[in-house]
Amino acid sequence: MPNPVLLNNLQHADLRVLTRPGADLGDAIMGVTTFPAEFRDVQACYPIVFRKTTDGLGFEPIALFGFQDGENLFLQGQRWDAPYIPLMHQRQPFLIGISGEELMVNVDLDHPRVSQSEGEAVFKPHGGTTEFLDQTNAMLFAIHQGLQATQGFLAALLEHELVESFALDVQLNDGSQHRLAGFYTINEDRLQALGGEAIARLHQAGYLQPIYLIIASLSNFRSLIDRKNASLHV
Repeated sequence: MPNPVLLNNLQHADLRVLTRPGADLGDAIMGVTTFPAEFRDVQACYPIVFRKTTDGLGFEPIALFGFQDGENLFLQGQRWDAPYIPLMHQRQPFLIGISGEELMVNVDLDHPRVSQSEGEAVFKPHGGTTEFLDQTNAMLFAIHQGLQATQGFLAALLEHELVESFALDVQLNDGSQHRLAGFYTINEDRLQALGGEAIARLHQAGYLQPIYLIIASLSNFRSLIDRKNASLHV
């Protein structure tokens, strides 16, 4: 279970963070939440799909790394085989804390990336923040802004009924068949049927580009299948 606490330079003066990729450090995951502001970078590497939120009442966009729980086809030992790692994964073991209107930095002390002896230092010997922590703060702020903007984006998709469920049937080189189900994508037929006024509103709100980036990202399923086939020979 996560153990988030407010980060401070007194209790966590010796805190270090392991930044290398590794299954032992929490990288063996099927996917991670993303947001429209980073879709351009994400779609260059990963399929972007939607899944239901844990309360079942809404949706969230995610970048897919594999076809089943615990599978990350981009993880090659201690190397992440892609030029971009989504920010929601890069941020670990840090989390955003909110006190009133103020954003705080929390750290999950039970996360496997937390160390006292190796990795990137969080604080300088005399208490100042390191460049690593400054970069993390900027990352967390970008995530916060991105997640806030996601709410309006999803509301617009649902208003125009642009979210539909899909299933992907995959036959691998070894003859085994797999089905990816439980996810959602853009209903391209409904998108094409939208009137000029609706399209103009989506464009004005900045939502049209991320819609098309999601659609473009689906071509990455081909390379994901290739990675899955390659993993059968490892």
